[in-house]
Formats: sequence, C-alpha cells, structure tokens
Amino acid sequence: MVWSGGFHSDMTGAKAQALADWPADTGRAFLRFDDFGHGRSDGAFVEGTITRWRGDVLAMLDALAPGPVVLVGASMGGWLACLAALALPKRINGLVLIAPAADFTETLLRPDLPPQALQALVRDGVWRRPSAYDNAGYDISATLLEDGARWSILGGAVPVTAPVRVLQGGDDRDVPWTHALALAQPLEGPDVVFTLIRDGDHRLSRPADIARLISAREEVAPAC
Repeated sequence: MVWSGGFHSDMTGAKAQALADWPADTGRAFLRFDDFGHGRSDGAFVEGTITRWRGDVLAMLDALAPGPVVLVGASMGGWLACLAALALPKRINGLVLIAPAADFTETLLRPDLPPQALQALVRDGVWRRPSAYDNAGYDISATLLEDGARWSILGGAVPVTAPVRVLQGGDDRDVPWTHALALAQPLEGPDVVFTLIRDGDHRLSRPADIARLISAREEVAPAC
C-alpha cells in the first residue's frame, strides 16, 4: 500500500499514521513519503509542479514498491494516484481516494484567484495564498498552474479499471463533493463506489472517518 499526500501536507497526518499502524497488524507492507518541497523532503515548495510530484510517486513505486500495489491518495494525492494508475495500469490492484482533487489547478484553484493574485502571478510569477491550515499561507506559482493543465484528466473517460473507493466529505470547503463525483463517474472500471460522508470536512480524520478509510482499503483488494 502506497500513500500519496495532499497539497502542502506531509506524511505525518492522522490518516497516513493510521494506515501505517494498520498493516503492521496484518503483515502488509506500507510506504509513505513526502513529495518534493513537502514535509521532510528537500526542495522549495514553490518550485513543485504536478509533473514533479507525479514523478515522485512513480519513482517511489519503481524503487521501493516494485510489486502490485494499492494506492491511497488524499486531495492532490488522489489526482497523483490516478495519474500513477494511468501510467502503470498493470501494477495497480486498487485505489482509495479521499476528497480527490483531480485537476485542482485548473478547476478549483485558478477560477478562485482574486484580481490581486492574477496581478502578482503576472508581475512576480508567484502569489501567496492564504490557508486555513497554515497561518503563513503558501506560495502558488504561475508555473504550477501552467504545468497542472498538462495533466488534466476530467472532461472525458478516465481509463482507470482497478477497483476504486472514493471517500468524500459533504462539508468539504476545499474539494466540493460534486468535484469528487465528477472524477468517480467517468472512471472506466466496473467496481467504483462513491461514499458521501455528509458531515465530513476535507481532512476526514475523525475516528469514524479513519475506520471508513481502512474498510475501503480492505475492500478494494482484500488479498493484497
């Protein structure tokens, strides 16, 4: 099982830790890592792109998880998990996507940019975005937006055929449930289940949410 975390997050969160503890009890292997510019990884966050972070996931799969895998992706990590599944379809036994933010640079981030952000991106190439999770906010680069458009997967069929479980909070302020459903519907595999947790937020880190996550992970590939 391989964990892919969210935008400006790290591998020490409650969901990743719970998944790390769970395979220890079942004899399964688990890999979590920080993408470039995240957590304990080297690099400046502002220099990160979807291309680079997708490359991080594929490099980890190649170097440390060479066999069949189950991908668990949260927010941006859900998008990266789908991109990895598209690149390595024969390696992926299942996906669990938590509030998947597919195409977020084009569909969630860009349309919400205020005029001052657009001015800063043109003038400086960078805009500091306020964040509910970080008082200092974080930098958004024009390069990130331009690069993200290259990896759009929405708007047509998504040829992921492995079993998929999507867990989505109905009270998510960052990824609306309709956005996650727009990813779940075009997935081409026959075994796709979308679960709306009506009072859930973006993090879905409450004990009941963690229990659903582990159940979903077991469901997509009980033998793996």
